[in-house]
Amino acid sequence: MIVGIANGKPVWLGLFRESWGWSDQSNSIYRNWWAGQPDETLHKDCVAVIASGGQMGSWENWPCQMNFTFICYEDQLILINQNLTWREALRYCRDNYVDLVSVHSEEIQLWVKEVAQKASTELVWLGLRHTCTPGFWYWLNVSPMCYQNWAPGNGTGGEDCSTVERTGAVQARGGQQWVSLPETHKLNFICTAY
Repeated sequence: MIVGIANGKPVWLGLFRESWGWSDQSNSIYRNWWAGQPDETLHKDCVAVIASGGQMGSWENWPCQMNFTFICYEDQLILINQNLTWREALRYCRDNYVDLVSVHSEEIQLWVKEVAQKASTELVWLGLRHTCTPGFWYWLNVSPMCYQNWAPGNGTGGEDCSTVERTGAVQARGGQQWVSLPETHKLNFICTAY
């Protein structure tokens, strides 16, 4: 929790004023500015998250030489550019990382979208599986399916259970929505390291 590490002081993010881009050179699509921010005052070129009070979690810009706590991160989603069946991908992720990725929030969907764009296949396996007996979709990490991002005509429950199990993939480009596929297709896949 940010409050515990910052003692109420702002915490640096990797966002800075050069068209407000991230330090890893990626574009800043999401913004969570506090009211009246960014402050266009000279030399306020770096961004920190507010760690206390009513605006906790909002962003504000500060002079870069301020001495604030910072947070480092490692990529937690790893795109594997091998074409494997869903079960092979599952085994690979569990042997080498933690699991196939489960997308139980819009935030994780945004991370998946970023990673999936680099795939060599049009679809990318997720840790999403259908069970025919009760007839529902579920994530491997047992998260409830509160957030959904199905492409039209997919995930509706009328899955063909006659031949092989149905599993979920995300479109690598375009709308990057989820689709239902037989688990025997061979695709790139995304492992999670957390």
